[in-house]
Amino acid sequence: MKLADCDILILPGYAGSEDGHWQAGWAARMANARIVEQDDWHHPEAASWRARIVEAVEAATRPVMLIAHSLGVVASIQAAPAFPEGKVRGALLVAFPDVERTPDLPSSVTDFAPVPRDPLPFPSLLVASRNDPYCAYDRAEDFAYAWGSALVDAGESGHINVASGHGPWPEGLMRLAGFLKGL
Repeated sequence: MKLADCDILILPGYAGSEDGHWQAGWAARMANARIVEQDDWHHPEAASWRARIVEAVEAATRPVMLIAHSLGVVASIQAAPAFPEGKVRGALLVAFPDVERTPDLPSSVTDFAPVPRDPLPFPSLLVASRNDPYCAYDRAEDFAYAWGSALVDAGESGHINVASGHGPWPEGLMRLAGFLKGL
């Protein structure tokens, strides 16, 4: 599949994608990409986030590629059973947060627990860091296995966001291109 052949839905996590975040940059540079907006990025509501993602997938006019970061990963995994069959062709899942075990998360974030462990109905690639403060690598590996996702070891990359030094994140674009090529 080529990038130009699909609608790309970008799913930010808690607090959205601030200026300088790779997701915001990708959305600005890709004509067929858009950020799925949520009502409140700082006080997420699980049911509302899932519904907004499902609506965006249903409204897409071409096959869909999801690009999710952090809490956007959890929301997309939870929304997946409600997607129209075959509409989502793949997902790039980046920096999955362990909302079940990470201490000191806001209650609005932990309300997203539990995280489904069912296999996803589309191919996916989970990019995980070995020093992500929101998820131990072995937990990311376990969820990737449960979902049927290919796992990319991003080394010590933090939460793969602006705070961890990931602005444009060209390595992520290369991973996305390789993933799309295999679809």
